[in-house]
Amino acid sequence: MFKYLKSDLPASVVVFFVALPLCLGIALASGAPLFSGLIAGIVGGIVVGALSGSKIGVSGPAAGLAAIVLTAIGTLGGYENFLVAVVIGGVIQLIFGILKAGIIGYYFPSSVIKGMLTGIGIIIILKQIPHFFGYDADPEGDFAFFQVDGENTFSEIFKSINNISLGSTVVGIVGLGILILWSNVLSKKGKFFQLIQGPLVAVVFGIVYYILTDSTSKFGISSEHLVSVPVPDSFDSFLGQFSFPNFAAITNPQIWVVGFTIALVASLETLLCVEATDKLDPHKNVTPTNRELLAQGTGNILSGLIGGLPVTQVIVRSSANIQSGGRTKLSAIFHGFLLLISVILIPTLLNKIPLSVLAAILLIVGYKLAKPALFKKMWDLGWKQFIPFTVTVVGIVFTDLLVGIALGLAVGIVIILIKSFQNSHFLHIEDKSDGKNRIKMTLAEQVTFFNKGAILNELDSLPENTYLELDVRKTIYLDNDIIEILEDFAVKANERHIDIKIISERGIVDNPESFIEFFKLEKNHKKA
Repeated sequence: MFKYLKSDLPASVVVFFVALPLCLGIALASGAPLFSGLIAGIVGGIVVGALSGSKIGVSGPAAGLAAIVLTAIGTLGGYENFLVAVVIGGVIQLIFGILKAGIIGYYFPSSVIKGMLTGIGIIIILKQIPHFFGYDADPEGDFAFFQVDGENTFSEIFKSINNISLGSTVVGIVGLGILILWSNVLSKKGKFFQLIQGPLVAVVFGIVYYILTDSTSKFGISSEHLVSVPVPDSFDSFLGQFSFPNFAAITNPQIWVVGFTIALVASLETLLCVEATDKLDPHKNVTPTNRELLAQGTGNILSGLIGGLPVTQVIVRSSANIQSGGRTKLSAIFHGFLLLISVILIPTLLNKIPLSVLAAILLIVGYKLAKPALFKKMWDLGWKQFIPFTVTVVGIVFTDLLVGIALGLAVGIVIILIKSFQNSHFLHIEDKSDGKNRIKMTLAEQVTFFNKGAILNELDSLPENTYLELDVRKTIYLDNDIIEILEDFAVKANERHIDIKIISERGIVDNPESFIEFFKLEKNHKKA
């Protein structure tokens, strides 16, 4: 595991800087204590990171759960009652893992997964533009189109134009320049520039800039544009930031409903993220999904027990880890320890980091997820790939993650049904001199009730005095609905002087008396 330590350590620093504002921002957007987001980030990094089978996935509080958490805290009568639902959600996730529900993640089309990555990349860019220019009315981690500050993604950008902070903008621009220079030039100049990552240099510049400038001056940075980590006065006050579940409320049915909702949404987001990160991984590692559910369930139980938000595997931090060269789970674990150590030892220093320099880091992450070349690549793959991809991207940008994925999946299913309708059979027409139309219909390997319309139309359009050859030698599965159509057609065929010859593995049968009995025998033959 320590073989790639020189890659994992620098990557963990980058993930730490990406995770820090997101942990705080998601807690703020969720209406929860700020420290609860940090707890979830620490548990997601250390505990889930250690138990997970993913080499490059990073877990923590998820933006997709913010709306659920915000509503639940109000309806359940307080944060301590909500924590009971988080623990219950974790237990249910353990059950999902034991029942091997992780296979669900493999049923999402590749076009939808790629659309998810691209959509998240675009969302990151759009959401970070205001922070880049020093307009921080909406908290970090609010990825929904309609924001908690009353604006939407685009109105927030337009509003930020009239509220630019010059100091934050300077730090953002210089930080972005450092990141681009480091990535494209300096990282190729020697091992030193590979070990010390550009994001660390950019953050150090931001801290130095803030210290050297007067926050009240034109080019200064005021406190509302900085990271805001809770600063305890003593160790006792630090411990006082932890909350504990009120298990006396466990008999409330609403808590169980919220717990199941958390388990379902968190598991789905995790499985989608696992599928996406495995696609991004340049080394093509495959994450064991059932083990991932067990790890996430354990993480949520622990997070809920000590006052943290629900955790999932998250694509923003995972993609930052991959882009920074992370190779093993150590990078995720180290980022968790960095969060823990920093909030204990240097919270005051963390609170000198300008949000605009962290926005610059996230802009690079977003761009790498949503490169323009990917749109051309998906277009070249054809409309069956491009349309679900585009619908997913647009859905994520204008709604939220899960709705966008659901829209893309729905379109993908419709396309599958259309192609299934088209590909149920193949017709070959032969002209013969004996006065009969000879038509050969070859059925596909899988013929289901989705194909009823196409096959029924073909049979009804056959002219009188036709000789129909029905080839089912390659058909593995034939739905009973199709057999009933053939049974009904046999009656019409007799009236229209249509002869039917079935070619199967058992041989050739002319005008069978019962198609139902014929295919029953055929099924038994294939089983044998």
